[in-house]
Amino acid sequence: MKILLLTHLFNSLAQRLFVELGERGHAVTVEFDIADSVTEEAVALAKPDLVLAPFMKRRIPESVWSRCLCLVVHPGPPGDGGPSALDHAILNGEREWGVTVLQATGELDAGPVWAWAPFAMRAASKGELYRRELVDAAVRAVVDALARWRPGALGPDPPPALPERHGRWQPLVRAGQRAIDWRRDGTGDVLRKLRSADGSPGVTAGLFGEPCRLFDAHEATQVALQAAMAATAASAALSAPATSSARPTAAAPGQAIARRGPALLVRTLDGALWIGHVRRAPASPERPALKLAATRAFDAAHLPELAAPLMREDSAAAEWDELRYREFGDEGHRVGWLEFDFHNGALSERQAARLVDALAFARTRATQALVLAGGAGFFCNGIHLHDIEAAADRACDSAADASWRAINAIDDVALAILSLGDRLTVAALRGNAGAGGCFLALAADAVWAHRGVVQNPHYKNMGNLYGSEYWTYLLPRRVGDEAARRIMQGRLPIGAGEAMRLGLVDRVLADDAEAFEPAALDAALALAAAPDLPARIAAKAARRAADEAVKPLAAYRAEELDRMRRNFYGFDPSYHVARHHFVARKPQAWTPRHLAVHRR
Repeated sequence: MKILLLTHLFNSLAQRLFVELGERGHAVTVEFDIADSVTEEAVALAKPDLVLAPFMKRRIPESVWSRCLCLVVHPGPPGDGGPSALDHAILNGEREWGVTVLQATGELDAGPVWAWAPFAMRAASKGELYRRELVDAAVRAVVDALARWRPGALGPDPPPALPERHGRWQPLVRAGQRAIDWRRDGTGDVLRKLRSADGSPGVTAGLFGEPCRLFDAHEATQVALQAAMAATAASAALSAPATSSARPTAAAPGQAIARRGPALLVRTLDGALWIGHVRRAPASPERPALKLAATRAFDAAHLPELAAPLMREDSAAAEWDELRYREFGDEGHRVGWLEFDFHNGALSERQAARLVDALAFARTRATQALVLAGGAGFFCNGIHLHDIEAAADRACDSAADASWRAINAIDDVALAILSLGDRLTVAALRGNAGAGGCFLALAADAVWAHRGVVQNPHYKNMGNLYGSEYWTYLLPRRVGDEAARRIMQGRLPIGAGEAMRLGLVDRVLADDAEAFEPAALDAALALAAAPDLPARIAAKAARRAADEAVKPLAAYRAEELDRMRRNFYGFDPSYHVARHHFVARKPQAWTPRHLAVHRR
């Protein structure tokens, strides 16, 4: 079929559908929903069999849906309607939700249902649910809907079986419905409100007496809370006059009492939450409101730091931190498992330094294989653009300088992976990967994924950025020079199936993320116990030595950084403009031609 993908943004759902439909032989072209006249023109040019709308913030115009079949992907079960479907599901504590594919008509979210797919809700943020459970269900529902399409048909053939409709129209969630009252809301209530708004728009609440939007919340353990309270009391006792007999007052709900990594520990009525990221009001109307690590957005140096051990046993698994290292298997056949769950997959200078330290620790362990498990939502998406943009507001700093430091920091991570020559390394893609994150994965000896993983191994969409992370060494050795050129110039998302055919992925171990993690662990244990493991490690070392003799890694890095220096400091401001538009969430003005095939 000829399918026009009409979408507000080319987000995770739109990309996954683009990949899945292409894998099934459909001719897919993309148009951003900018204006009715632009959509009308796109339909006239593309002449599609149908328009598929996976992510919309406006109605499809009647001039389009009355003349061409338009199917809308709604993030709710049959009968549900409104712009905040998943937000309401989280706020209401729904245990099961769904995705519905319905026909666009004059009434919003009320047209004939072509297909639907249910999914179980879990205790996670809106973004995490959207990228995993909802996207998987949406793919199933869309494939089902397309199987019911017949040329010239006015409705699905045959019609789908529908559950008893229990949904209803639910309006946009207003800020007041998510307002946090620290004096009355328990930890569970606060966490549910924050999770329902994570990603966008965040929840407005006060920190250090200043209103800001909160994101990236994690429940704290009682151990962390008690340690923070003890440290606060000790600090207060030390600073109190020697003649004072007054006891230090307990922290009030809503008060930040400790820090860890990017996060602040905030007291609640009956516990505490780690708040990882905040969006403060901008310094001036001309500057964007940036989402930054909470400890970066606020000066929290006066708060006690509660470090969590990198290697935490299962009994301490609830202790949240960005990084965690575990080991599995018997002596002589052991597997190290390193998770680095950075918010939205973005890697700041601080996080890159922590990851290098974690890799150094893993190197001291007596393991035969090391699994780089990345994050559950994203493996990694490269450098932290919000962090870089914030440098423009600091004295004696600039976005160019911050970009230079960031790319060198992530290069150090890639080099640390490439330098692990005494064991086999595996990148286990539990979630999507983009830009430099794709090449961190390729620095490992093997790359494993599940069927739902989408990669974007290119940089050009960010203002013709050249890229580093040793990609000029890693990509051609995997796929060859010509395929490497096509991948970097094509700028298209790549699904797991195509990635395996190209050589970007070695094994696809499961259909979805839930089944992937245990399958990856089993495969890693088998790898560590394989009889030919010593020979494989020796062959790996020999190849690395041979490659180094032909051209040292330092030379690849120097050449890449020379090109990156031009991106950061040269006369062409494209990278800086693209980064600013990205972090400021500027609306799309046109659809890039590599997506809009109908406009070439």
